[in-house]
Amino acid sequence: MMALPGGRHLDSIPLPGQRLHLMQVDSVQRWMEDLKLMTECECMCVLQAKPISLEEDAQGDLILAGGSGPGDPLQLLLKRGWVISTELRRIGQKLAQDRWARVHSMSVRLTCHARSMVSEYSTVSRSSSQEMGQIEKLLMEKCSELSAVTERCLQVENEHILKSMKACVSETLSTLGQHFGQLLELALTREVQALVRKIDASDNIYTTESTTGNLFSLTQEGAPLCRIIAKEGGVVALFKVCRQDSFRCLYPQALRTLASICCVEEGVHQLEKVDGVLCLADILTDDSHSEATRAEAAAVVAQVTSPHLPFTQHLSSFLESMEEIVTALVKLCQEASSGEVFLLASAALANITFFDTMACEMLLQLKAIRVLLEACSDKQRVDTPYTRDQIVTILANMSVLEQCASDIIQENGVQLIMGLLSEKPRSGTPAEVAACERVQQKAAVTLARLSRDPDVAREAVRLSCMSRLIELCRSPSKRNSSDAVLVACLAALRRLAGVCPEGLQDSDFQQLVQPRLVDSFLLCSNMEESFV
Repeated sequence: MMALPGGRHLDSIPLPGQRLHLMQVDSVQRWMEDLKLMTECECMCVLQAKPISLEEDAQGDLILAGGSGPGDPLQLLLKRGWVISTELRRIGQKLAQDRWARVHSMSVRLTCHARSMVSEYSTVSRSSSQEMGQIEKLLMEKCSELSAVTERCLQVENEHILKSMKACVSETLSTLGQHFGQLLELALTREVQALVRKIDASDNIYTTESTTGNLFSLTQEGAPLCRIIAKEGGVVALFKVCRQDSFRCLYPQALRTLASICCVEEGVHQLEKVDGVLCLADILTDDSHSEATRAEAAAVVAQVTSPHLPFTQHLSSFLESMEEIVTALVKLCQEASSGEVFLLASAALANITFFDTMACEMLLQLKAIRVLLEACSDKQRVDTPYTRDQIVTILANMSVLEQCASDIIQENGVQLIMGLLSEKPRSGTPAEVAACERVQQKAAVTLARLSRDPDVAREAVRLSCMSRLIELCRSPSKRNSSDAVLVACLAALRRLAGVCPEGLQDSDFQQLVQPRLVDSFLLCSNMEESFV
């Protein structure tokens, strides 16, 4: 997937400096912060004459996320929301196991958490709306109902009666979850509205920077919050920042936030409504902007053209500015001073080649093949499989053009493709292994497409590409047992064998080329490696 990671939602590209999840903090620090509230929870259990559980899994009880500082309603909502959501899920699990003692004790604790959230948010927030007040009341009523019914279940021994009561508990738990979700969404919407209004009205650079940072932090909490931000005018406010010269130093931060918001359909629609593509094109083509600003603009382009997001394919306004955007991105790749800048620019180009076929013709005219292949020898710009994944994606999509073959040969591109077939992970992390698989697969696809040209096929045979393809087919460990890589390599091998059959041994021909593709695939996918 070509979408930006973390804030950028490009799954294949992990970005440095990605913010840790809100709850991932030092355990001792969390305990110190939570001590007061934990004690309150225990006091409540005692006051209701409910002993603290002595079951073996009691040690796994959820510890409440630390209390937020005064005047920090957003962090309070996020932490309390995470805790209550987790508690609801765990109660459901215990209910399914008929662990009634645990279900009841956890229901009492859930009531405590919910009451604390309502009380604390009322203290630090503005005056509550009538709608929120009604939902708060419904939530607390359901919490009390859950505690009461689970307490009655502890006294019941008749299995038939207990089974009917279990259905009642399940329904109560479901309704409680709905009320909690509604309340949390209403409260978060109010806080987002306040942030957006603050950005929209501010002419102070420090206030805008702080508020935009808060908005970016919210985007990292997931798609639901991104939808709220988009619906409440966050995209409009951020593009307003990006159109004011006095806020130029804030452009990178604002653009990074926009890239995160545009992982959801509402964000892309808002971007189109405010002529966001035109603004991005202006930034990318203006050399007076810093490289960091243009790189973040490239990240937004990569996000809104992601081939894995169906709603981005209807971005009609993009076609009007595509030529100048593609030209600016090629230039950014050529002049990139770091691997991250090159990664963002090349990811945008890779996605655009999926977005519209005309982009490949533009890239051919702009001599993009030369730029990309030269970059591959520059470790400062291309030093990870994630970046090579973007490059080989562009080459694979461009290789459908007949004119591409001559440029590939002229720039010694076949040798590069041969090297990409040998891509290996350095760290062994699942993300890097997956990136290496994509590189190998797309390199084989590119080779198969280019080998329509006899000159490319002969050059590939001369560089021993057939031997490497055979190795990848026969040795699962060389392709990390990837079926996608196997299919691509079989297809490329068959294309090369059609031009230069003399490069194959009889056994390879009979097993990898002559049978139906599916038969060769089954043979290789079940093949055990020989260590002789």
